[in-house]
Amino acid sequence: MVAGGAVLLAACGSDGGASTSLPKDLSLVQRFPGTVLVPGELRLPISLATQKGVLTDSDTALPNTLTGRLVNSDTGDVVDATLSAPKHGNGIPQPYWPFVVTVAEPGLYSLIVDGGPDTGAALQVVERTSVAIPLVGDSLPPFDTPTTRDTRGVNPICTRAEGLCPFHDLTLSDALASGKKVVYLIGTPAYCQTGTCAPALDALIELSQSTGDDVVFVHADVYSDDKAEIVAPAVKAYNLTFEPALFITDATGTLRQRLDAIFDVDEVRNTLSALNG
Repeated sequence: MVAGGAVLLAACGSDGGASTSLPKDLSLVQRFPGTVLVPGELRLPISLATQKGVLTDSDTALPNTLTGRLVNSDTGDVVDATLSAPKHGNGIPQPYWPFVVTVAEPGLYSLIVDGGPDTGAALQVVERTSVAIPLVGDSLPPFDTPTTRDTRGVNPICTRAEGLCPFHDLTLSDALASGKKVVYLIGTPAYCQTGTCAPALDALIELSQSTGDDVVFVHADVYSDDKAEIVAPAVKAYNLTFEPALFITDATGTLRQRLDAIFDVDEVRNTLSALNG
C-alpha cells in the first residue's frame, strides 16, 4: 500500500485556466511512494479528496487539468514553473493527475498545485544507489514468477475475483527472454489496500486484447497464501514496499517506465505507443 499524504488544496487549475468549484475541505492526496524517487524524470500522480474520501466524477465536477510548479525546498528555487497534469481515470474508480517533472539532484522538493497551499506536497529525491527497487534505465531483473504449470508454492497465484487472469502462462524470466516488450504487474486484486489493483489488472486485460503479439503481459500476486499473511517471493525479489507496481520494458528487457500505485489503461497504452516511436 502507498501511504497517501494529504495537504489542503484551496482551488485547482482546469482547462483554459478557469477555476473549478470544488469542496472547501479539499485535500491533495499523494499517490506516489516517497522512498524510491531518484534523479531523472519523476512521475508524481495525485488524487483529490475531502474528509469523506477520494473524490470521483460522481461526487463533483473535477478539473480536466491541474497545473502547478516544483520547488526545491532547501533553496527555494523553482525547478519547473509550468507543470501540467491531465486527469486520468479510464476504467478505475479514483481519478488521478500524474505530474511529470525532471529533477537533476537529490534533495527535498515541494509539488505546489496552483491555488493550493504554499507548502505544497513534499517529496524526497534520493541517490540512485540507495534504492533497491528496479529503476528506469536498468535491465529488469528476471524472476521465475508463478505460472499455471508451476505455482512455486504460491496459492492462489491470482486473486482476481472473476478468476485466474490470462497473465500466468509464462514466467517473467521467459517473457524477458522473448525479445518482446514486457508489461509486468505486481499487485493483489483481492487485498490491495489502495483499491486500485483490481481495476488496474482489468485495465491490462483489456489492453492486452489490442496490443498484438509484440507485448507480453505477466502478473504476480503479492501474497503466497489465501489469507494474505505471507509476502510472495516476487515482492521480495524487487524489494517492493508498495503496490501495485507496473514495470514496462522495451524489447531488450530495459525498464523504460515504472507506473507506481495508480494508473489507467490510457497511461499504459500511451507508454507502449511511445516505445514504438
